[in-house]
Amino acid sequence: MSDAAFADQLREKIISDPEVILEDRDLMRALIAANEAAMGANIVDLRGVAMARLEARLDRLEDTHRSVIAAAYENLAGTNQVHRAVLKLLDPLDFESFLKALHTEVAEILRVDCVRLVLESLHNENDPALRRLGDVLCVAEPGFIQEYMRAGRQAQPRAVVLRQTSPHSGAIYGEAAGWIRSEALMRLDFGPGRLPGLLVMGAEDPHQFKPAQGTDLLAFFAGVFERAMRRWLG
Repeated sequence: MSDAAFADQLREKIISDPEVILEDRDLMRALIAANEAAMGANIVDLRGVAMARLEARLDRLEDTHRSVIAAAYENLAGTNQVHRAVLKLLDPLDFESFLKALHTEVAEILRVDCVRLVLESLHNENDPALRRLGDVLCVAEPGFIQEYMRAGRQAQPRAVVLRQTSPHSGAIYGEAAGWIRSEALMRLDFGPGRLPGLLVMGAEDPHQFKPAQGTDLLAFFAGVFERAMRRWLG
């Protein structure tokens, strides 16, 4: 096919279906550049400038759209994760199985490396009944939870605190304190007349729990957990 015949065929194709060109960004960009070059350097094509700005704005909108979709999927995945953990937490029929599920299956579902339940009590933590419950349970003196969550600050801590581990984390994690780098702290209310508790999730990744992250799902999980604990304490 000669160049003239090919040009005629291409011209007919474009006239019959101009959207082929309009939807092709690279082709439109090349045509605009050729038009500006034909007009010379002393002429400013305002239409071309406007199109360039609109194209840049469209790129930003598409990036924002992708970010919103990714965040929505991440939130949905997190919600499903917490729901699965709650169901697993409600399965045990005795307290020992409840604590075992907490630091095994529940920890695995939530993808954390360590889970601890801190209870303030006047009883000695060396009590055989407490030691039988394993490392997941930590017994502390009254007032420990408040001070640990404050980490030296005077302000009243929130119900859920996300942060990197403090120098005093050995009291909770024991030997694991050497490699746990970030933690989620959830204060537990067991009802009138009872000392508070603390649910702790620790991670080796120092960035898994950060103050800027949302806490709604963890607050929900803590709410379910403390209600289950009231049943066992009762």
